[in-house]
Amino acid sequence: MNCSKNPDFVLSGLSSDPDKPQLLFGLFLALYLLSLLGNSLLLLAIGADIHLHTLMYFFLSQLSLVDLCFTTTTAHKMLETLWTSNGLISFSECLAQLYFFTVFADMDNLLLTAMAIDCYAAICHPLHYALLMTPCRCALLLGGSWGVPHSISLVHALLLSQLSFYSNQEIPHFFCDFRPLFRLACSDTHLNEDLTMVLTGLLGISPLLCIISSYAHIFLAVAWSPSAHGKKKALATCSSHLSMVILFYS
Repeated sequence: MNCSKNPDFVLSGLSSDPDKPQLLFGLFLALYLLSLLGNSLLLLAIGADIHLHTLMYFFLSQLSLVDLCFTTTTAHKMLETLWTSNGLISFSECLAQLYFFTVFADMDNLLLTAMAIDCYAAICHPLHYALLMTPCRCALLLGGSWGVPHSISLVHALLLSQLSFYSNQEIPHFFCDFRPLFRLACSDTHLNEDLTMVLTGLLGISPLLCIISSYAHIFLAVAWSPSAHGKKKALATCSSHLSMVILFYS
């Protein structure tokens, strides 16, 4: 098999059964449109209602925007493959898809962490909230949520671009992912694999631990609150974020 720096691949898709693509296309197109509609309505609602112009809902709007981009990164190619039964994808397209998939997945994680910090400050330190969540710190949280994933994805993309791959090979997936690509490489991938494991662990575990720690403090603060009204208000403050965390990680 020939090795190339710029090969073409074939995405195997979701099913090899010739009777299923039409059914799967209709199902996933409906789910994709539902995702677009839900996130778009959320963005419009937050933008239109002045009462929702708070930091929590600002982060929630960013999360909706990222979710729109995240699903679009893989859905359009998957739907194209199901409709045309042609999963051909060039290396540059594969690299771009992998870059943005990694960016938006990491951004989801980091934005949820920023929202958990905001909830913690609002519930556990309400009197000092304005001092803790200053515009500068909020900009730092948001900038980090956008900047860190792009920096990490750029490193992955640059390292992958240095590898050689077997030409015209099938990727057993519906989008380009690290592990299937590494298996098709005819270059040494140890550095890529080690870096992927370290960064995935760092960006996967660290934000989750931060979210768990924030909610542990929040639930303790709610449990010690003597007021039933205060408990309801505190839970209402973080309910939207908690639902997003549960959906994302489950």
